[in-house]
Amino acid sequence: MTMARFLHSSPATVLVVIGLVAVVMGTFLCLSAEAARAFFVFGDSLVDNGNNNYLVTTARADSPPYGIDYPTGQPTGRFSNGFNIPDFISQELGSESTLPYLSPELTGPRLLVGANFASAGIGILDDTGTQFINIIRMHSQFQYFEEYQRRVSALVGAERAQQLVNQALVLITVGGNDFVNNYFLVPYSTRSRQFAIPDYVEYLISEYQKLLERLYELGARRVLVTGTGPMGCVPAELALLGRNGQCSPELQQAASLFNPRLIQMLQGLNQEYGSPVFIGANTDHMNGDFITDPQAFGFVTSQVACCGQGPYNGIGLCTKASNLCPNRDQYAFWDPFHPSEKANRLIVQAIMQGSAEYMYPMNLSTVLALDAHLV
Repeated sequence: MTMARFLHSSPATVLVVIGLVAVVMGTFLCLSAEAARAFFVFGDSLVDNGNNNYLVTTARADSPPYGIDYPTGQPTGRFSNGFNIPDFISQELGSESTLPYLSPELTGPRLLVGANFASAGIGILDDTGTQFINIIRMHSQFQYFEEYQRRVSALVGAERAQQLVNQALVLITVGGNDFVNNYFLVPYSTRSRQFAIPDYVEYLISEYQKLLERLYELGARRVLVTGTGPMGCVPAELALLGRNGQCSPELQQAASLFNPRLIQMLQGLNQEYGSPVFIGANTDHMNGDFITDPQAFGFVTSQVACCGQGPYNGIGLCTKASNLCPNRDQYAFWDPFHPSEKANRLIVQAIMQGSAEYMYPMNLSTVLALDAHLV
């Protein structure tokens, strides 16, 4: 039927055609939802892919040379020269990268891919990152997740929306800022006066457990939980707290206490729920491999950031005025705090294929194989 004939058809014919279109579109939405597993991301700058671009905050990566190796060559809000950890996980899922939840492009069928709720600067605790002013703290990220579910329910129905969330893969990366941008931010910080490091770790773990329990209440049933990296060895801390190129012992102590306790906490939750809901990734160990022997992974250095200034390129922000290395793949760190794209790719490879030394209770490839019936 041509458009002209359609426009002159009877009202009954028009209603039939519109009804058929509605059925086809509804089928398309359901097929889109089932085509690939949904993926949700929560956390901080290691996994933020642009939410902070929509906020009035200093915690932003929306200016060059960020994104120099991204397919567009432009900054995206990722704290990377290119792709970050969620991007590589999306690729493993056979899906496009999730959009930032605040992106106006996240509408219609694109909602069914999932969403990224992460916000640079946040921590487990609400008082972490206060210097960044306007960031999406964890409880607010969960509120957006609830709003997201209402939007998807309006799109495909409440039952299908719940199924999408229950079958999704969830990534949460948080905790490092609670040390770097809270406890150790300034000498004699409020938290350091309140807690010795071992007690602070226990407090963080107890608060983190509440967040993970809330995620479960919101429908998450497969949650990949990453630990902190070797915080005392990043270029910023080598420049500020390290001694003669050595990692900061205080931050390294914090990481060595926090990460094993995190796995213990995940074990307890899995026992409570009677299912391996939470999958732990020892990113401290993964990053530690690069730092101990960077040449084994094709890096020239794991001490000096590709983009920055001052000792180890570890001072201040990565900007157009910064020193910039010509070959980003030779550097384990892109800027004073964040891994390079190549390092992010290697981390995801370890998440996918890593042994029990790196992954609890199984690696992500095993998880995806077990859950293959879901997609």
